[in-house]
Amino acid sequence: MVTFLLERTAPLPSPESWRRLTDWPRHGAVVPLTRVTVETAPPTREGTVLVARSGVGPLAFDDRMEVVEWRPPTDGTAAGRCRLEKRGRVVRGWAEIEVRPGPGSGSRVVWREEIGVRFLPRVADPLLRGASRVVFGRAVERLLGMP
Repeated sequence: MVTFLLERTAPLPSPESWRRLTDWPRHGAVVPLTRVTVETAPPTREGTVLVARSGVGPLAFDDRMEVVEWRPPTDGTAAGRCRLEKRGRVVRGWAEIEVRPGPGSGSRVVWREEIGVRFLPRVADPLLRGASRVVFGRAVERLLGMP
């Protein structure tokens, strides 16, 4: 298992940053070779289940996640927090998304994640950490409409 932290300052108000970051199907549009489906009825709340299917053909796998904490930001003054538990057969761990008011009318995003890939030896942890930071960093930036 590896952990990583991403922090971004977005020009968007925190409720809009939150909305974009928790639009689960949009994640599939910004993460290469991935499609995200939500298996439970909207709206998102604790208990919502989503599946990110990544890969191509027989090399694809499911990253099944459940929302275990759901606190959207309120009126742009209080921070929002979402925690997802990864419960797939291949990918394990958790992800936390925090969105809080930032400078001016913008917002501050903090993304923490612990990720483990079954059958991947520990010697590959530095590669997994680096690749995760790049892929998820770009995804966060694209979801927020950042260059």
